[in-house]
Amino acid sequence: MKYSIFQIIKQGIRNNKNWKPTWNDKKPKKKYDVIIIGGGGHGLATAYYLAKNHNIKNVAVLEKNWIGGGNSGRNTTIVRSNYFIEGNTALYEHSLKLWETLSIDLNYNVMFSQRGHLNLVFSPSHRDSLMRKYNIMRLNGIDAEYLNLSQVKKFVPHLNFSSDNRIPILGGFLQKRAGTARHDAVNWGFARAASNLGVDIVQNCEVIKFLREKGKIIGVETTQGKIMSKKIGLAVAGSTSVLAKAAGLGKLPIESHKLQAFVSEPIKPFLDTVVVYGYNHGHFYISQSDKGGMVFGGNLDGYNSYAQKGNLPTYTDVMSAAMAIMPSLGRIKVLRQWSGIMDMSMDGSPFICKTKIPGLYLNAGWCYGGFKAIPGSGWCFAYTIANDKPHKINKLLNLDRYEKGIHIDESGNGPFPKAH
Repeated sequence: MKYSIFQIIKQGIRNNKNWKPTWNDKKPKKKYDVIIIGGGGHGLATAYYLAKNHNIKNVAVLEKNWIGGGNSGRNTTIVRSNYFIEGNTALYEHSLKLWETLSIDLNYNVMFSQRGHLNLVFSPSHRDSLMRKYNIMRLNGIDAEYLNLSQVKKFVPHLNFSSDNRIPILGGFLQKRAGTARHDAVNWGFARAASNLGVDIVQNCEVIKFLREKGKIIGVETTQGKIMSKKIGLAVAGSTSVLAKAAGLGKLPIESHKLQAFVSEPIKPFLDTVVVYGYNHGHFYISQSDKGGMVFGGNLDGYNSYAQKGNLPTYTDVMSAAMAIMPSLGRIKVLRQWSGIMDMSMDGSPFICKTKIPGLYLNAGWCYGGFKAIPGSGWCFAYTIANDKPHKINKLLNLDRYEKGIHIDESGNGPFPKAH
C-alpha cells in the first residue's frame, strides 16, 4: 500500500479499518541468498539496498527481539557529516545525501529535519583545531562555516554568553545541512520498504550458532531452526564481539560501552538546531524533538557493559554540562533515560567489509556515528555483500587497517583500548 494524502482520505472515509501491517512479519524459510543478522537500522537498510540496488530479494533479516527495540531506538537522533578523516568523509557525506531524499525513497516519513548542527568553541586553541578540520570538510565538498560570537548569539540567543561563565563561548562551527530524524521511524521505514521488495523480516529469531563447511559459512542455527545461506552479514552493534566469537572471527578490535541519553518534559519551541560541544570541556549535545522534549546526552560510560540502564554519576555529568551552556533548562523535569550499547573501535571509525571467513561480512565499530550513517552504511554494506568486494566509499573501512597500521583515527585518541 503506497502512502499518500489520497490514501489517508480514502482510509479515513472507511473508518481506518483497511490499513495493512507496516511490514510482513515472516517465519523463516529454509534457505536464502543472503541473511542479515540484526534488525536495527543498519541491517534493515542493508536488506533494502540489496533488494533495490542489486535485485537480491531472497533475503532474511533476523532480529532476536523486535524491530526498533535495539540501539537504533536508543540514540539522540542527530544526523551530520562533519567528519574529517579520509575513509569517513565520503561515507558520512554519502549518507547525508541519502537522508535528504530518504522519506521519498522509502515512501515513509522519517521526519528528517535539516535544522543545522552547531559545534561551540571556548578557547582560541579549540577554535584553531576545529578550523583546520572544518576546512578539510570544505575541501571534500562538505558544507561548513564558522560563526563568530555575535553570529552565535543571533543563531541561538538563549545560550550562556556570560563573560564569567566557566566555559565562555567564543563562536561555533555550523553545518547547516545536518539535523535530526525520528529514530523509530527510520527503522520502520526501512523495514516496510524492504518488506515491500520481498525481504523477509523475522522477529524473535536469535542466532545461536554458525554453520560451516570446509571453512565457509553455510548458514545459521537459530531459535526458529536452521537457516541456510552462503552469504551472511553481521550488523548487530554492541553484540558484535559475542557473535564474532561464535562465528570464529576471534577477538575483534572492539569494546562494548553504554551511552546514555535523556529526554525532558515537553516545552514550547526553544531550540531550532542541534548544539554540541566537546574538546577539553566535557562532551554534550542537545536538540528539541517535534513533541517538545529536550533530547540530550554526553560521554559514554568509561567501563565495558551490556546494560541498557543508567547510573547517577553520568546523570550528574550530563546535567552539569547542560547547565554550563543553558542554565535556563535548570527547572525542566527529565522524564526518562535510556542507554544504547556502542561497539567502540580502537580508532573511532567503523568496519564495512568482508572477513577472513568466506561468506561472512562485517558491519560494526560505529562508536558515536551509527545512527547518522544508517543509509550510507546499508548502501555500502549491500554493495560489498552483493559484489563480494567493497565500494570505493568503504574500501578503507576494513579490519586489515590495524594489521597494516593505516588507522582512521577519527576520535583523536589513537588506537588504544580504554581510551574512548
